[in-house]
Amino acid sequence: MSKPLAGIRILEFGNFIAGPFCGMLLADMGADVIKVEAPKGGDMARATPPFVQGESASFIALNRNKRSIALDLKAPQAPEIVRRMAAQCDAVIENFRPGVMDGLGIGPDVLRAANPKLVYTAVSGFGQTGPLSQRAAVNLIIEAASGTLSVTGEEGEMPVRPGIQTGDMLGALFATYAVLSGLLGAGRFGEGRYADVSLIEASLAASAFETADYFASGEIPRPLGNKHRLTAPYQLFQTRDDRFIAVGSPNDQLFVRLCQVLGLPQLLEDERYRRYADRKRHEATLVPVVEAAIRERDSEELEASLVRSGLPCSIVRNYEEALRGEQGRQRRIVTEAIHPVAGPYQTVRNPILFDRESPSIERSAPLLGEHSVEVMQELGLEGALIEKLRESGALLQPEKRGMQHA
Repeated sequence: MSKPLAGIRILEFGNFIAGPFCGMLLADMGADVIKVEAPKGGDMARATPPFVQGESASFIALNRNKRSIALDLKAPQAPEIVRRMAAQCDAVIENFRPGVMDGLGIGPDVLRAANPKLVYTAVSGFGQTGPLSQRAAVNLIIEAASGTLSVTGEEGEMPVRPGIQTGDMLGALFATYAVLSGLLGAGRFGEGRYADVSLIEASLAASAFETADYFASGEIPRPLGNKHRLTAPYQLFQTRDDRFIAVGSPNDQLFVRLCQVLGLPQLLEDERYRRYADRKRHEATLVPVVEAAIRERDSEELEASLVRSGLPCSIVRNYEEALRGEQGRQRRIVTEAIHPVAGPYQTVRNPILFDRESPSIERSAPLLGEHSVEVMQELGLEGALIEKLRESGALLQPEKRGMQHA
């Protein structure tokens, strides 16, 4: 049996997070993802801490199951080499600034001329067109420009950054969606596609409640702290043992159960809190009562009581608790692999579990240029030309060192 994308070959010109994460998700599903990097330094993520035996843990986490070639895209031979690779590939992913690939002579028109069924996905901060297309956009800038930061934190205070890289990660997920949709279309209709994926637009697309609120009411969404935009009570509360618990009661039945657990029958008799929309409208008087009741309970005991009543809830857990708690252990969220230099390491498995051939780590993140010669040979390039490229510095193949793949 094979993984779903076995036999699919993808060229990734990915740097840092969005492009590489997209490529990794596809590689996890069995695609042969060939990562093209600059001989000097490679992917920027290779330089990000923390390091294990000189290898970036962040890079390792974002680039498993890929092969790496280190090719100077400005070398005279590079455009022809890339065109030959594209002719043998099903898809291309790149997250350079708009126009960079065209300037190198390997833009979408050139590569799709070499392979009409090619699915070409370009990921950028602001998109390929528009007055802001040439602006640099790292994750924080994406969160600022997309509206994400405008609704985080407490009203009237400086916005608080989300704790994870929302802009890059959401963009990577939409890019993966674009690649898979394009591959399906190419298989059915025999022609490739070009996809323009903007990280900012990906964040806007994910802001479904906020944009719907704006379109319906004409009011600009504002930060709500830990509260929900549509329902109440639905937020974080502090418990007696100074932990925080997330509690949601997003329908009338669940609100009744919450009041029963907290010993607040008077709220059920109050007309202001009878219906979903009414509770949100009167949130300012409702929430303090709930807060006071929760403040009298210990977190573990309260969570257990809420769970028994079928209420959505969770103590705010840190990553160690999330990864190594009973749920994490039984689901085997943490998996192990071996890097050729860093050695054995732990990482988070792909979150998708199939009934067979689930995603797994077949190879760790590659060393810079680890597969350069291998891929050049697959293209049918003569050994003399490969050696010439290596001698000129246009192609990097590292010396074998350290541990081998498991």
